[in-house]
Amino acid sequence: MKYQSRKKAIVLLADGTIFYGKAIGKEGTVFGEVCFNTGMTGYQEIFTDPSYYGQLMVATNAHIGNYGTNEEEIESDSIKIAGLIVKNFSFEFSRILADSSLQEFLEKHNLLAISDVDTRALVSYIRDHGAMNALISTEIDDIESLKKKLAAVPDMKGLELASKVSTTKPYFFGDPNATYKISALDIGIKKNILRNLAARDAYIKVFPYNATFEDMSGWEPDGYFLSNGPGDPEPLTQAIATAKEIIKRDLPLFGICLGHQVIALANGISTYKMHNGHRGINHPVKNLITGKGEITSQNHGFAINREQTEAHTAVEITHIHLNDDTVAGIRLKNKNCFSVQYHPEASPGPNDATYLFDQFINNIKNQEVEA
Repeated sequence: MKYQSRKKAIVLLADGTIFYGKAIGKEGTVFGEVCFNTGMTGYQEIFTDPSYYGQLMVATNAHIGNYGTNEEEIESDSIKIAGLIVKNFSFEFSRILADSSLQEFLEKHNLLAISDVDTRALVSYIRDHGAMNALISTEIDDIESLKKKLAAVPDMKGLELASKVSTTKPYFFGDPNATYKISALDIGIKKNILRNLAARDAYIKVFPYNATFEDMSGWEPDGYFLSNGPGDPEPLTQAIATAKEIIKRDLPLFGICLGHQVIALANGISTYKMHNGHRGINHPVKNLITGKGEITSQNHGFAINREQTEAHTAVEITHIHLNDDTVAGIRLKNKNCFSVQYHPEASPGPNDATYLFDQFINNIKNQEVEA
């Protein structure tokens, strides 16, 4: 079979470390920040999540591709990761609901992938040395040339990527006759977030990453949403300014992941690049309001400053990540605004965190009652 004589390929890290493997389909060289996801399933959703734009994804699960792909199981209109690194790649699949093999899906979206990599060793290395730029290449005759090209790739810190994945013009999602109207800022929005809002009787208008408050408020929405997304949040000056205007007017506002970080920045709380980030569907979070634990899906390489959050008189920490005590959720004490660092729409718990969408709708209802 053709995959038994596949071309040799490498993963080259920015510090010169090399891991060896074999190419899956496409040949060439791709660059990005190397990171890992600990999820046992959901690889198709991961690959199409805009938050992963510009990253080389290492799958910690030993077998990838065994259940094929399904066109309904996507979070955007294309693959967003820059490249894929796995241990055992399944060219065959066995699932009645699958449309095609993962290999066909990768080839359709022109993604370079490498298998037969010692992913346990690679993930252990990333955990020790941190997420860094890397490349995947089948062009391995001149390693020194590859190193020079990799050295020229910009670091994720300070990199604005929301504009690469955002819609270029506003669009609608859901039932026009729904009870609630929500303006959503697309800085990398996932389709399942829109599905969750629409399922709660909301009609959503999705705006580009650089939309102003005037743009988003023009159709008189009942609430505002700031989406997930890739890259460093600090360069998103317009999104931060838009969040400030929404908060100043005390309008219902909900943020997820990158949107959570934007809300923090709008309140003067800084963000920082994490050592290797949180990426997986098994991250434990404690809700400090209810005392309950939640199994969450997470995908972020940046976080908000905990000391500054604790010192902020107008902000309350609502959720904490139990692995490292980073801030996983906040709310404003005197404003109709809250946010979380994780992904309630991904439902790994499976429904531990979906109450957050209900909370947002209830905030809208309460605002209307008070008005």
